[in-house]
Amino acid sequence: MGTMGFTAKSYGNIIGANDRVRVGAVGFSDRFRQALLPSFLNHHKELNFDIVAVSDLWKLRREEGVAHLKSKFGHDITGCRNNDELYNLKDLDAVIVGTADFQHALHTIEAVKAKCDVYCEKPFAETMEDAKAALKAVKESKQIIQIGSQRRSGGNYKAASDFIKAGKFGDITMVELSWNVNQPGRWRRPDLVAKLKQEDTDWKRFLLNRPFEAWDPRKYLEYRLFWPYSSGMPGQWMSHQIDTVHWFTGLKHPRSVVSNGGIYQWKDGRRNWDTTTAVFDYGPQDNKEKGFQVVFTSRMHNGDERPAEIYYSNGGEMNLITNVVSPVGGLSEKSAAAMGMKANLLPELKLVEKTEAVAASANTGGDKLTSAHMRNWMECIRSRKEANAPVEAGYYHSIANIMTTAASRTGMKATFDEVKQEVMVDGKIFKY
Repeated sequence: MGTMGFTAKSYGNIIGANDRVRVGAVGFSDRFRQALLPSFLNHHKELNFDIVAVSDLWKLRREEGVAHLKSKFGHDITGCRNNDELYNLKDLDAVIVGTADFQHALHTIEAVKAKCDVYCEKPFAETMEDAKAALKAVKESKQIIQIGSQRRSGGNYKAASDFIKAGKFGDITMVELSWNVNQPGRWRRPDLVAKLKQEDTDWKRFLLNRPFEAWDPRKYLEYRLFWPYSSGMPGQWMSHQIDTVHWFTGLKHPRSVVSNGGIYQWKDGRRNWDTTTAVFDYGPQDNKEKGFQVVFTSRMHNGDERPAEIYYSNGGEMNLITNVVSPVGGLSEKSAAAMGMKANLLPELKLVEKTEAVAASANTGGDKLTSAHMRNWMECIRSRKEANAPVEAGYYHSIANIMTTAASRTGMKATFDEVKQEVMVDGKIFKY
């Protein structure tokens, strides 16, 4: 997992450690401005990092980005109309990618080909074509990649991972994941949509490899509501939570996924569901050994945005809302005796003394987990060690996301072909 807690003296022992790392922002988005940038600002002076340029297709955001970054860093910022201009700059060392969901993988490919290290927001990819191309490009490069799965830099999640991997929890038998909000305006940008004119941006370049559609400012700014620019709930929320399953177990992807849901409440022209339930089957791919089920539920019409992750074993549960391991639901003496068995109960213990809450939205001012995750990336750029969330983490959560999308859009069970590295539905490769 990467390095943490360098001192100023230890940096001096690393070749080039005293050289400033010059960073470009790919996309002046809400996520970048409200969470990624504040996290970067927490550490940039100590670690000698600087932001020197911003690339954004939209003239308004590009100009806002230049002005905002200039106010934060106290020097001129180069505004780039696109990523070609960005990578033509001299001495650019790294980029932070905070663009639309479907663009992340392709923007990562551009960056590593330009020999830049990358902090890439999740979801990593929304199609297997993009996921495979980006994985290949990164693995062929020598660049440091941090996928924005910030749970991997949280002390409570590290403690949970260690507890499970040490065998103290027992076999996982079930995982319940949920993420609920009650926000009609979530992922809506009506004020911005009214300001966006086609002549002020580059619609063709925005679409990248997606099928051409007529100009639509809603799809440009509210892309999370519209497939194939985003999978919505799976890519935005589930990708965080399913990543912990892969991390804790070492499994790469589900064996199968089924999903159901729909647009029940917010009839505003969106394509992506406002209510989702997905059920995953996990375990060794030969199906001969023990497996377990994961259920992800999400709704946008009732909820207080407290993401929940609860792991169950025969001996009790691990609750990552409270960070407590307990014997709740474990095999009691009475239940065990009926079958001539012994009780199987976990101890009651806290994973960490201090809870590190997960910031659920972009409007966080740089939450502790994102700040720690950003710092880990910056330190790994110095040390050239693997970051906490390497490219494989993004590739694996993308498989689970794409399987969920396939099940949701076809109404059929999705599986994964290990040889082809393709999501399959009814014996055929899923294509959007």
